[in-house]
Amino acid sequence: MFKKILVPVDGSATSWKALETAEKLAQTFKGELLVVHVVQTYNSAELYVNGLEAGTLSAENNQITMIGSRILETAKAKLQGFTGKADFALEVGHPADRIVEVAKEKGVTDIVIGSRGLSGIAEFFLGSVSSKVSQYAAVPVLIVK
Repeated sequence: MFKKILVPVDGSATSWKALETAEKLAQTFKGELLVVHVVQTYNSAELYVNGLEAGTLSAENNQITMIGSRILETAKAKLQGFTGKADFALEVGHPADRIVEVAKEKGVTDIVIGSRGLSGIAEFFLGSVSSKVSQYAAVPVLIVK
């Protein structure tokens, strides 16, 4: 356990706590980290549903991706003292689905995730990302509060 830890970050306080916890576990067990931020961009279906113009859609997606890149840069800065291997990835898709898929694709041994992200009221109605990840992941999931 804790040889290859996936840590999803979204900029929330609990995701930073999860990153800190994963860093300690990786250092203790000589593991490596895979820090992931998942952006959920608009797709062409939103053009019709929300009446968005293609230019607006593209600009919004670029902004979302830029924010995701900044979150990963913050994660890198927070791991400055980490002496093990750490990789960083910006993924696109539904957060819970992509986290579970990336865990399979990359052969991680564990997932360390914050209990609550930035999704707010949608989380209440749809179920939290951490809950879905813990339900569908094929590896142990540590949820950090």
